Amino acid sequence: MKKFSLTSFSVDHPWLIVAIIAIITLGFAIQIPKITIDTDPKNMLPATSDVRVYNDSVEKDFALHKDTIVLGIINKNGIFNQTTLEKIARITDEAQKLKGVVTRDITSFTTVDDVISTSDSITVKPLMSEVPKSQQEIDGFKKSIYENPIIVDRLVSRDGTATAIYIPLEPGANGKEVADRVRDIASKEKGNEEYYVAGDPVARDTFGAEMFKQMGFFSPISGMVMFITLYLLFGNLGLISSVMAVAMISIIWSMGLLIGLGYPVHIMSSMIPVFLMAIATDSIHIFNEFYFRFRELRSHAERGNERAESGNARRQAVLDTMKVVGQPVKYTALATAAGFGVLAIMHIIPVKVFGIFIAFGTIVIRLMSFSLIPAVMMLVSEKKILTAASGEDEAENRTANILKNLGAVGTHKSALVVVAGILVLAIAVVGISTINVNNNMVNWFKKGSDVRESDRIMNEKLGGTALGYVVAVSGEDDFIKKPETMKYIETLQRDLEKLPNVGKTFSVVDYVKRISKVFNNNDPAFDKVPDTKEAIAQYLFMFSMSAKQSDLDNVVDYPFRKANIWVQLKTWDAKAIQDVIDKVKTYTSSNPLPGAEFKPAGTAYFNLVWNNEVLYDMLKGFILALIIVFVILVFNFRSFKWAVVAYMPLLFTITVIYGAVGFIGKDFDMPISVLSCLSLGMAVDFAIHFISRFRRRLEDSVVADSSASLNTPINGQLLTDSLLWTAARPGKGIMRNAILFATAFSAMVFAPLTPYVTVGLFIASMMFLSALMSIIYLPALIILFKGWLFKKQ
Repeated sequence: MKKFSLTSFSVDHPWLIVAIIAIITLGFAIQIPKITIDTDPKNMLPATSDVRVYNDSVEKDFALHKDTIVLGIINKNGIFNQTTLEKIARITDEAQKLKGVVTRDITSFTTVDDVISTSDSITVKPLMSEVPKSQQEIDGFKKSIYENPIIVDRLVSRDGTATAIYIPLEPGANGKEVADRVRDIASKEKGNEEYYVAGDPVARDTFGAEMFKQMGFFSPISGMVMFITLYLLFGNLGLISSVMAVAMISIIWSMGLLIGLGYPVHIMSSMIPVFLMAIATDSIHIFNEFYFRFRELRSHAERGNERAESGNARRQAVLDTMKVVGQPVKYTALATAAGFGVLAIMHIIPVKVFGIFIAFGTIVIRLMSFSLIPAVMMLVSEKKILTAASGEDEAENRTANILKNLGAVGTHKSALVVVAGILVLAIAVVGISTINVNNNMVNWFKKGSDVRESDRIMNEKLGGTALGYVVAVSGEDDFIKKPETMKYIETLQRDLEKLPNVGKTFSVVDYVKRISKVFNNNDPAFDKVPDTKEAIAQYLFMFSMSAKQSDLDNVVDYPFRKANIWVQLKTWDAKAIQDVIDKVKTYTSSNPLPGAEFKPAGTAYFNLVWNNEVLYDMLKGFILALIIVFVILVFNFRSFKWAVVAYMPLLFTITVIYGAVGFIGKDFDMPISVLSCLSLGMAVDFAIHFISRFRRRLEDSVVADSSASLNTPINGQLLTDSLLWTAARPGKGIMRNAILFATAFSAMVFAPLTPYVTVGLFIASMMFLSALMSIIYLPALIILFKGWLFKKQ
């Protein structure tokens, strides 16, 4: 019984294949309207992860809000004037009316509690219950603020030009939507004031909204540039439309399946379309060889060739093309799918989803390569194909000659090329040693953007927009009320404030010291922690009777076993909170407090853990993928030696790109880690095509040469000729592939989000570097190690 061939079936039944694929694609497409979006980095980690469980418990223990927006109000002439203070009051009133806002816990001049003394007790009232009118009242208000260290650097800048309104969000509220409404409120106020909206939910949800806008804008542009580039390269609309169709089909199938299975589209999975478009360009190798084959068969037909005289030159060209290109196409798909598929064993759900569906899309692309593309080749007019293929002659084509000359550099100057490559690698390793692993979502916006400028200015003026906590934990009731505990926390706060990125710390100690001073007629001598537990307990009781419930809830639990130190940071860089953690460990180990331990928590801490777990998880997966890809190469070439040679362009490309990341000072963040997987696929893709076609050409040349034999040492001229032919003919497909994606994704350089700029720049450089490595460096390695590679087993 004749073995079934998908390619042969597709060639013989092209319309049936097109119809089947169209129906299946429609089935996946109807799932896409069900899309749900999740841009919260918190969901990068499983709900059962230690950091999420712990952060949730801290938020519950201290009645904390997960998300808070900061509205900065700046007047370069000073905020302590009646007009500006009235605007602060009005904006606060309007913000309290917003949907999605925790009204009772908005913090500003008009809502924050202030402690004042009354005969033998204290009273707590809003800091600015009424806007001061006269200059005397304003001066008195200003004086009272700067006498209160709790307020300075948190609500007001030291130079008196800035204040902040802290707006906590209800669970599930969209930070961007609330931020936009806050901006609308502020925009109605005219005058000298400037308004800046910052905070983690603003950056996160704005990035989420912009991310999908950019995908919707730049993906079609990249597709259009791809289409134009394909037309310039191949000159046939029908054939190049099939390449675009393969890309779109893989995207629709993958995203449709992802959405249909109920997975939300996260930051990582939003990049699936970009990666599948890149992987789909491997079809270029099929067209590249088909044009050569079709032209050769027609030339033979004109000279009376029997096979071509049957009138089926096109069919034979398709089958011959798939015969010689099929194996490298199949193994490049396997290597790419394995590279991404290995992410499925990672424990972070969005990483799993990203890897699984990229691998699925890659398999779809290869399925289309053996079905849809051959079918479309049979549907396009032979006359148009012949016209487009008229310039495909490696002996006459200018591009082919240039590539042959590049291959000749590696072939004739192999030692020099290899040594130069080793030197470049050594330099790249130096760059890698300087890489900083970091995820800062604010830096995913370009310099000058509203989000980034607001964050920068607020960090310059106030304590910082990034918030972390250090929680003191004890198993003893009223442990926090002990004077030695209070003094220990105070000293730790002062130590933390010495760090360059810590703008302010705040804890229950600050309330106790403030109450002590006010209760004793504002005598500075009493601006300290009382010496007795009873005095501390009395002050806290008096405060709790008058203050808002959240004032104490946010800094201490009511068995007084735990205290929460608020740490405001001036950057979202992971290193900032890591420095805090290191400082706490150093301080507590050298000055231990018996019965207590100190643990980090909060959004900044979560971002640190997320940063480490996601990126290092990707790194572990990437290393495992490298191993699996090498095994695939061994199976593909049936040779350990040839697998080693094919592996070199991959290692070179990855090392040089990472080295560049280090030298330019770019953080090794999530977009860079994702691009690592793509670099693996592209570099191996080109190497498999080059070596597979070279070995096949060499074998055919040996068979054709009556003086040579596969059982004798390889003739040097045959080896050189085969390498140059590979550089000129399959190398043209490699270079076409590189040019296609370099031009298509270069458009992303103009995106307002830096991850898209990163993707555009790195794909362009990655493609050209991988292509040049295949065309120049592989011939050099093959010539230099020919004695080892062709040694008789």
